[in-house]
Amino acid sequence: MAYQTVNPFTEQTVKTYPEHTDAQAFEALGRADAAFKSADWGQGPIEKRLSVLSKIADLFDERADDLAHAASIEMGKRFSDAKEEVKLCGGIARFYADHAKEQLKPTSCETSLGEAWIENAPIGTLVAVEPWNFPFYQLVRVVAPAFAVGNSVLIKHAEIVPHCAELFESLVRDAGAPDGACVNLFITPDQVAALIGDDRVQGVALTGSERAGAAVAATAAKHLKKSTLELGGMDIFAVLDDADLARAIKIGTAARLSNAGQVCTAAKRFIVHEKVADAFIAGLKTEFEKARLGDPLDPATTLQPMSSKAALETIAKQVDEAVKHGAQVLTGGKVADRTGFFYEPTILTGIDKNSPSFKSEFFGPVAQVYVVKSEDELVALANDSPYGLGGSVFSKDHERAKKLASQIETGMVFINQWTSTAPELPFGGVKRSGYGRELGDLGIMEFVNRKLVVVAHG
Repeated sequence: MAYQTVNPFTEQTVKTYPEHTDAQAFEALGRADAAFKSADWGQGPIEKRLSVLSKIADLFDERADDLAHAASIEMGKRFSDAKEEVKLCGGIARFYADHAKEQLKPTSCETSLGEAWIENAPIGTLVAVEPWNFPFYQLVRVVAPAFAVGNSVLIKHAEIVPHCAELFESLVRDAGAPDGACVNLFITPDQVAALIGDDRVQGVALTGSERAGAAVAATAAKHLKKSTLELGGMDIFAVLDDADLARAIKIGTAARLSNAGQVCTAAKRFIVHEKVADAFIAGLKTEFEKARLGDPLDPATTLQPMSSKAALETIAKQVDEAVKHGAQVLTGGKVADRTGFFYEPTILTGIDKNSPSFKSEFFGPVAQVYVVKSEDELVALANDSPYGLGGSVFSKDHERAKKLASQIETGMVFINQWTSTAPELPFGGVKRSGYGRELGDLGIMEFVNRKLVVVAHG
């Protein structure tokens, strides 16, 4: 697939970008390795790198409108949502600028062998393979901690957001990062594999599909390289019989339709107690049908187009397959009859456990609703999934909700709010949703050499 900007609202091709050759990719790796080894950057005092991170945060704030506009044009994100993403990116850069020195400080070890401590050192160049749905956030959550540590990063972004990738690289460079510290490459999966095989690359971070994750992880393992993966999700949105229904309906609608449902942690499976099921489903249907499809740059728009024609075709095929295997459509269920890659907000019920749809991730504005009679049934259904990224539990009884959260097999659980993200909170999953964590205190330690130093007594 070519690197292209195709406006999802107009369906028009804006620009096509040439791919980098093998020679260009490895030349970039050479520059990245030089930055890592530089006494003025990767091996130098942390203060300079944190100063650059602080400037990156400032530039995200200053360029918010331009960056958000680019995301709207390239992948269809609503302008207001894109500005929120850019704001979050600035917050992540600022978080590590303010906290990384403390996070990375040496820690002492008690031992009979003498004085001992653990230093946190950089390991080298990382390859980041990132998706289109949050074109700036996905990059900064790898680059910011990598910069703080002293690692360099080669970016392979998604083919449909090349302009966002270039804007990110320019912003980092304008913030004062040296040549090679962060390089964007328009390359193929085969070229990614070749880079991973080079000794100068010491880690790989990927956010994307299971297929891409499995391929990259296998290549990394073959070459004994560390990897982190954030893959798909089938996140639950559990509504207990004592939940604040008005709040659950409002948040549930946003949690499923935000970004046209193209979010790994979106509320994909609504699991509702039978005592409140009819009221919740009726309310959710009403809210879904209020969605206003339109131009992502128009403030009145509440539902953006899908990111690409391929994404639209995939979600349409998935819904058709679900119906073929017995699912009922309460609302929506088809491609919108208009220009742009729009899919109608859709609610499905009656999905049988034997249906292929039961364990398939729907990456679009499609909600699956299940009704349960008890908490035990809720937990069993929640855990009957190959994925384990995030989830939400709604209940007025916080102790009850916390007990349930502890039983759900997933990387993150949010009580009375949708699955979200913040610079200080670790983000990641279990099972086929991947491994490793990004952001927070845990994220910065993923690609670090925790070096033990021991000084003998006397």
